[in-house]
Amino acid sequence: MNDIIRTNGLSKSFRRTPVLDDLNLSVTQGSIFGLVGPNGAGKTTTIKILMNILKAASGSAEVMGRDSRRLGPAEFTQIGYVSENQEMPEWMTVEYLLRYLKPFYPSWDDSRATELVRQFDLPPKRKLRNLSRGMWMKTALAASLAYRPRLLVLDEPFSGLDPLVREELIEGVLDSASETTILVSSHDLAEIESFASHIGYLDRGHLRLSEAMSSLTSRFREIEVTLEEPAPMAPDTDWPLIGFAPKTLPR
Repeated sequence: MNDIIRTNGLSKSFRRTPVLDDLNLSVTQGSIFGLVGPNGAGKTTTIKILMNILKAASGSAEVMGRDSRRLGPAEFTQIGYVSENQEMPEWMTVEYLLRYLKPFYPSWDDSRATELVRQFDLPPKRKLRNLSRGMWMKTALAASLAYRPRLLVLDEPFSGLDPLVREELIEGVLDSASETTILVSSHDLAEIESFASHIGYLDRGHLRLSEAMSSLTSRFREIEVTLEEPAPMAPDTDWPLIGFAPKTLPR
């Protein structure tokens, strides 16, 4: 299968602080790719370079076969982009926002937009400034999914959301997975491991691993040990003889 996203030797620094260092990343078309890593690992910087919001210091990035520096209106009508700090006109209502966006996207699907409003239980007449954070993010996602994008990019979309809203967003994303490649970043693997098909781990600007989720999970096992009696304690310590303990036990 073709790669819908590919970077080669991508590097970026802010002043003298390196953020990305020789990043080689590929996202296969049709996948749900989870880009995970701690805060400050370079996830948002990577996404902003892919979306032509930031310029890389060196290296290259391609999105849908085109140099990311040359993405234009034709490409952006096929890309959905939602970030944790999503900006939208606060004075608009939900339904006004969707009507406003429609002319910009040739593939806009009115029936899909209506279904998303119903699915996310969005209040059509309410102004965006009066929405909760969860409703705000659901509105942003609905606005991106209504034109059936070829690529959906989600930058920390679940940050600060309660579990119920998170599940509703995930359901909306999965409903589009058959027609859309999805790149989702998160600092918490647990948020996305249930639905991601591929995982890339970014740490201090380096891609430490990138592989199918099935391959990743096959290399790890969770083992639970049940004892009939409490575990014996190590002499002169509060640590059991089994399990985890400091490298150096207190004397």
